[in-house]
Amino acid sequence: MSVTTVRCTCGKVQLELRGAPIIVSECHCHSCREAARRIGQLPGAPAVTEDNGGTHFVLYRKDRVSITSGFEQLRNFRLGPERQTRRVIAGCCNTPVLLEFKGGHWASLYGQLWHGQNLPAPDLRTMTGDSDGTLDDSVPAGRWATTKFYGRLLRAWAAMGFRSRGLALETPEVVLEG
Repeated sequence: MSVTTVRCTCGKVQLELRGAPIIVSECHCHSCREAARRIGQLPGAPAVTEDNGGTHFVLYRKDRVSITSGFEQLRNFRLGPERQTRRVIAGCCNTPVLLEFKGGHWASLYGQLWHGQNLPAPDLRTMTGDSDGTLDDSVPAGRWATTKFYGRLLRAWAAMGFRSRGLALETPEVVLEG
């Protein structure tokens, strides 16, 4: 099984990813755009969105992701107190690291961790109806692509025995004002 190592901008936070990703997506939802805006206000934070407004995510099964260094640097935030989705950043350099759904069996890793090297191209675009830009046809989107997306997530969960664990849910929570 191949191992990919990714890291935050300053290198203090490092993750090992085993095997191939479940899927690679470009999300255009309101929540991802709002999170990108808030992260972008942090000192030294890299840009989170692509030129077309989407956020590039590489989705891995949680049992294939290990935080090998810098766990103590991680901070998470939610877009609101009732939200279960946590976006995790490296507090050392404000690099976005991952998005984690409470109870989810996968981690959505921000494309910025690849620093442009060997970053897998998106398999599909999600939530394009929320997009505020013009999207080309270079990446599949729509009902069939979304069905395929959920199918891959379900197959990955089945391969994990329908179990899930947390990766960074217990990291200190910070508030990033809107």
